[in-house]
Parts: sequence; C-alpha cells; structure tokens
Amino acid sequence: MPSELLPLGDSAFLIRVGDSLDDILDTIRKLEAANLPGVVDIAPAFASVTVFLASPEFFESSAETLHAVLLGTKRVPKSSHKPRTIEVPVCYEPEFAPDLDYVAQHCGFSPNEIATRHAAAPYRVRCVGFVPGFPYLSGLPPVLATPRRASPRTAVPPGSVGIGGAQTGIYPLRSPGGWNLIGRTPLRLFDVERTPPALFQPGDRVRFVAIAREEFERWEK
Repeated sequence: MPSELLPLGDSAFLIRVGDSLDDILDTIRKLEAANLPGVVDIAPAFASVTVFLASPEFFESSAETLHAVLLGTKRVPKSSHKPRTIEVPVCYEPEFAPDLDYVAQHCGFSPNEIATRHAAAPYRVRCVGFVPGFPYLSGLPPVLATPRRASPRTAVPPGSVGIGGAQTGIYPLRSPGGWNLIGRTPLRLFDVERTPPALFQPGDRVRFVAIAREEFERWEK
C-alpha cells in the first residue's frame, strides 16, 4: 500500500501506512536502514509510523529524504531472526478478573470458557503505546470481542489483562483504563533499568499461559 507523508508540527512526520502489520514493519525497517540524520525516534502505531526529529532544523531535509525512502522500490531484507514469541503467564481467577463474569455474560460463555479461549489464541503485538509498554494485541477470537466499559476505572493494577473491543492488551503500569479486566500477569512489562525498557515490540508473537494463584504468588517473590 502506498505511504502518505504528513507533517506533524515542526519536528515530526506522520507516515500513514494502512492497517497491515507487515507494511508497518517494512516501513520501520526502511527508516532504520536509511539512518536519517536528526531522527531521534521511530514510533509505530496501528496504521501509521511517526518519525520524531531532534529539532526543527532537520525538518526540510528530512521531508525530502523521507519521500525518497518511502518511494523507493527496494525492499529492506527481513531480519534473519524469527519473530520473538513471548509467553505471558496469566491468572484468570476472580480476584484478578473483576470483569470476567461480565465478558462471559456478554459473549454467552462460562468464565472458564472465556479464560480457555483467550489463552488458546495466538496473538501479535500491533503497536505499543497509551502508557509506556502497553501492547495492543491482535488475534483476539471474534467471539470474545466485548465493548469497553462505559465508565473507565481511575486506577488499573499493573499486569492486568484486558479486552477492549476486538483487541486484548496488558496494562504495564498503574493507570486509568476502560478495558474489561479478565486476568493479571506477574510479568513486569516496563522497567527503566532494562534495555529496551518495554518488554514487547511491534511484531512480537504472544502466547498466554493460564496459571493458578499459587504460581502467580511464586512469580512475584
């Protein structure tokens, strides 16, 4: 799909790519391979990629270079490494899943069936955002799609696994949130002392593994 380059203020560009994850990843590879002067960050979203510049002085030259990079027909080779698969332990027991009963009622399944179907599906990280380290995951079975809560919570515990519409995701930090909480993971998704700080990157494959409360407590020790 052809890309569209748009200015975003005086120190950034928005590249509209479309909602194909492969197109997003291909655009990121092209930009990284170009090693553009003045670029300080490349941030993928669900259907776009934003390029941030160090200062406005790079704006004009970057616009010309970005056009050339995006119009180039040469595809950057994919990494020889296979996409990472990250296993995420999740406890679906009631104390960690305040909205599981609601999701079950909405979808017409028992709470146990919701947990089983949610954990069995393969997922991919589409983008990371909202708060640092929050992964938006595609792959949620359509039968589990549930509208966001009418009244968002002011504070969601870190590690909470939620369903929001047709996606699932994990809250890395304590934050407000309106997704339906169906479980919690003991994994630390964002750590400033880790490189990179965020556990997930776009394109990663994710597999949830259901665990009991006792195992959750062992993970936290």
